[in-house]
Amino acid sequence: MLFDTSVILDVLLDREPFAHDARLLVASLEWGGLDGLLCAPTITTIYCLANKSPGAPRTRTHVKDLLSLFEIAPVNRPVLESAQELVFADFEDAVLHDAGRHAGAGAIVTRDAQGCARAALPIHAPEVLLKILQAPT
Repeated sequence: MLFDTSVILDVLLDREPFAHDARLLVASLEWGGLDGLLCAPTITTIYCLANKSPGAPRTRTHVKDLLSLFEIAPVNRPVLESAQELVFADFEDAVLHDAGRHAGAGAIVTRDAQGCARAALPIHAPEVLLKILQAPT
């Protein structure tokens, strides 16, 4: 699963009402029930935004923790070129999508399903993914 930046920020910045579901998904990464990817620019965005919050001294620790939990979907020339060909309203969403696609993500976890409406990958809101993970197999 490729996690959108906003889902990770929900956890780090304790953004309610979204933080609870996002925390549960991150916990499932820790338990080994879910494999996670982050798009490379997500790390720099998180660092920049979290570093401006009241808990800024913990930012480096948060980034270190994320790097231990998630694999990183690189953003390189092929990703940028293929993202440019997509018909997404937001280029950042197109880059996120194609970084995940190139890295073998099975789906994208985001609260912005509309931004990824043209995605070839399945899109899951955090609360929907939690229900999928909790469904009996």
